[in-house]
Amino acid sequence: MGLIGTSRHQAAVDRLRASYAAIPPGSPVRLAKKTTNLFRQRAATTAPGLDVDGLGGVISIDAHALTADVQGMCTYEDLVAQTLRFGLIPLVVPQLRTITLGGAVTGLGIESTSFRSGLPHESVLEMDVFTGAGEVITASPDNEHADLYSTFPNSYGSLGYATRLRIKLEKVPPYVALRHVRFHETDKLAAAIAEISESGEWQGERVDGMDGVAFEPGEYYLTLARWTEGVSTGSPNQGPSDYTRDQIYFRSIQERETDLLTIHDYLWRWDTDWFWCSGAFGAQDPRIRRFWPRKWKRSDAYMKLLKLDLRFGIADRLDRRAGRPERERVVQDVEVPVERIGEFLDWFDAEIGMRPVWLCPLRASRPWSTYPLEPGRTYVNAGFWGTVHVGPDRVNAPKNRAIETKVHELDGHKSLYSDSFYDRETFDRLYDGRNLEAVKKRYDPDGRFISLYEKAVARR
Repeated sequence: MGLIGTSRHQAAVDRLRASYAAIPPGSPVRLAKKTTNLFRQRAATTAPGLDVDGLGGVISIDAHALTADVQGMCTYEDLVAQTLRFGLIPLVVPQLRTITLGGAVTGLGIESTSFRSGLPHESVLEMDVFTGAGEVITASPDNEHADLYSTFPNSYGSLGYATRLRIKLEKVPPYVALRHVRFHETDKLAAAIAEISESGEWQGERVDGMDGVAFEPGEYYLTLARWTEGVSTGSPNQGPSDYTRDQIYFRSIQERETDLLTIHDYLWRWDTDWFWCSGAFGAQDPRIRRFWPRKWKRSDAYMKLLKLDLRFGIADRLDRRAGRPERERVVQDVEVPVERIGEFLDWFDAEIGMRPVWLCPLRASRPWSTYPLEPGRTYVNAGFWGTVHVGPDRVNAPKNRAIETKVHELDGHKSLYSDSFYDRETFDRLYDGRNLEAVKKRYDPDGRFISLYEKAVARR
């Protein structure tokens, strides 16, 4: 699919308006979209959803101004397919192909460029938001709707839905050279992250992307990426690596010091095996992998399998048959100040015991009220996705609650795409509930959209 242009975009917005008008007052308002990257369960509803058909494309690209106008339901997979034709990419491309631009902005996306470019919402110049009043308004950092612009990130559709976003782009060459740098102590790991975040280089070489993996206590890696024109850097005497077939990307981090990928494959290096979570479906077993269709080696295919497991309780049945304790699902991404990341990882090893953990540094350039990271301060996102055997107490989510408590003891925050267990007072304190309520009253005066607390904690 090519660029769609403004007339097709306007027709899609008109359909969205009409579908909203057809939803009875008092009924929950949700998007009628085919994919999701949320990991929190919601109450079932038979109410019709908002028609977002036709809102999943790229409207236009300005290769000179380095900007793109993009529809809110456009996946990053489709967005990147268009921008790479011009040798451009968004400043931050979240790891999974089917994350949408609007979803990454109203939620929280992150990737290896976040140490220099922040989170995806920081590269939004302006956005059209469909509000609870049934209007489409344009919000930017300095217009009369700056309050909505600043509060929209981490609001998860409680304030409205982005129909168009104008975002910044950056030029990229065809390849990415990687260095996998091992650390044995978390204090040295943290010091390296802090240094690179400040200087933008490591040992005299420019760093364009930085993320890492904590495999085990004492085994930590930073992967340092550098955009490059040539194929000779990183993989002597051979072309770029391909991790969409038999080889698995996350294992290469431990196996080789340098690597080379095309820019396209670098952006989706984590999607092929859903980081390391494809192993739960047997996709990393060589006997199965060789027969696993290449088109199914992607995060949305694994998500469908996960939904089947949750629907039929397959893993729970196997655990009961084997006499294993019940599992608590622990799927979270948290931000911890870089100087406290070692303390968090040590605690996580002792109390949760889940490995590997993804590490991704980031810095915010300005305040964002609903996710109040300190501007200019370096944080490290720790991502962990799996289950822990806890027994009958799983109904109380002891591990997830402990993580929430520890993260905020360390002056960190957690995103809300998965289960949350805060009481209302704590939630409002952490996510500036007073401002969120004021902005919601302005743009959704009749409360048509479900509030953030109801979505994130009450699972509506």
